[in-house]
Amino acid sequence: MPTRIRLQRKGKKGRPFYHLVIADGRAPRDGKFIEKLGTYNPLTDPATIDINFDRSLYWLQVGAQPSETARSILSREGVLLKDHLLRGVKKGALTEEQVEEKFQAWLKEKAEKLEQTSKKSELTAQEEKKKRLEEERKIKEARAEKLAKKLAAEKKLEEPEAAEGAEESAPKAEATEQKQEEAPKAEAAEEKKEEASDKKEAADEDKKEQ
Repeated sequence: MPTRIRLQRKGKKGRPFYHLVIADGRAPRDGKFIEKLGTYNPLTDPATIDINFDRSLYWLQVGAQPSETARSILSREGVLLKDHLLRGVKKGALTEEQVEEKFQAWLKEKAEKLEQTSKKSELTAQEEKKKRLEEERKIKEARAEKLAKKLAAEKKLEEPEAAEGAEESAPKAEATEQKQEEAPKAEAAEEKKEEASDKKEAADEDKKEQ
């Protein structure tokens, strides 16, 4: 079997990290390998790829067959494109200068796309943050409105109780005022009664002396 360009899993459980390697097609997936070509981290956004471009291109040119995922990685990094263009040179369809020109144009286009994607992601993140803050504001307003209604309902229940208390205290106040008004009258009547008694006693004493 031909040599294979494939991924070898590394990293902890739930945190995969891969090495891009050249291995014998008969070897186990995570077994011995001939050469390490780079690394692939799918946990970042976008995924982080770090490969040796020249060595990856060399192994393609000598017949190494990439796995499906390895092919995707090599395509993203332009290794497959460069291999394809160089085959055109061997066939006489292109010159090396044309190959380099086409490849540099591809790199420029790729950089522009990455920049656009980055800006789009940044705008999306800002929009999501704005949306989240708006939702939080609405939740706070709803809570405040609910609390205000609760306090208003409690105040409304307290008003009849206060009115009943005022009605109960009114007769007591009236009775107290009435007592306060009657007290001087009673004192005056008592004084008149005592005065009449004194006059009577004085009259009786006069009669006795006569």
